[in-house]
Amino acid sequence: MRLWIGLAALLAAPSACADEEAGGRSPGPGGPGAAEERVVPVETAPVTLSSLSRDVTVSGVVEPLRTVGVNSQLSSTVLSIGAEEGDRVAAGQVLARLEAAELRAALASAEANHEVAEANWRRASQLFEEQIVTQAEYERDRAAFGASEAVLDQLRTRLGYATVQSPLAGVVLEKNVEAGDLVAPQRQLFRIGDVSTLVVRVGVSELDVVQLGEGDSVRVVLDAFPDQPVRGRIRRVFPAADPQSRLVPVEVALEPGSPARPGFLARVEFRFDARDEVPVIPAAAVVRSAEGEAVFVVRDGRAQRRPVRVGQTYQGRVEVVDGLAPGEVVVVKGNASLRDGASVRVLPAADVAPAADTS
Repeated sequence: MRLWIGLAALLAAPSACADEEAGGRSPGPGGPGAAEERVVPVETAPVTLSSLSRDVTVSGVVEPLRTVGVNSQLSSTVLSIGAEEGDRVAAGQVLARLEAAELRAALASAEANHEVAEANWRRASQLFEEQIVTQAEYERDRAAFGASEAVLDQLRTRLGYATVQSPLAGVVLEKNVEAGDLVAPQRQLFRIGDVSTLVVRVGVSELDVVQLGEGDSVRVVLDAFPDQPVRGRIRRVFPAADPQSRLVPVEVALEPGSPARPGFLARVEFRFDARDEVPVIPAAAVVRSAEGEAVFVVRDGRAQRRPVRVGQTYQGRVEVVDGLAPGEVVVVKGNASLRDGASVRVLPAADVAPAADTS
């Protein structure tokens, strides 16, 4: 009897397990055994109309509008220095004084000779009128007077070189001598920059420079002040390109009052091909495959794959040439795992990344 009871229990066990397993299964929305549909979290953005341009940034160095080198005209010793680097100087201000004792002595001698020559010429003039001296004697004394006057002027000019003056108002960019130095003719003592207008000279491609003109406004960012962009205007476009680089020099004048100083590195931003009312979407919305470029449009909680034709990319935004209308909503994050017709749930930007990681 016990044997028959044990066999009956063994036969009933599989049937009970099957019933228990069938009873524990949750029927899905599509009926018993149907799988629950997965919802993909995404971030979206609308198709907007925007003004687009192709921005080109070129680096250059801030320079004075013009610089002038102040050279020594004498071979002498520097007695004193009247300006240092960074000093603002006026036109005609004394920058340095040179030793000129020998020139002053020569000038005194020339002045004495000039007085004698002048007296001889005046006496000869009077005697010539009285026909006491000949024409040749008169011409000789007049020539001697003229020669003495030329020597006197020459020495006065050379003596003036002993006082080194600034030829223009500006800032001392370089000082290459100290008091006591022995200088030779044509040695550069100072370099003065006209900082009333600061400019940046950059090279622009010959393909782009044809779109630039004098007076065009540009944006300039200084590395020293990255958060304080300044405005600039194209002062001139040079007439010829460099034969090797094919770049055309363009001179940009900075607006007055900018914090720029000579020698600062500046980045000049040019805008080309500017257009208005262009449909754009974030570049991340475009999905590329063997079938071409496409986006996922969100409509009624589902993602619809839409082939599109796009243009150029401008600062993370893509021009939409065909396939989308302004106002349509496209997926910009979470689209890597999407399929056409998938159910989606739009989340804030901060919530999309973790949702994509779990997919």
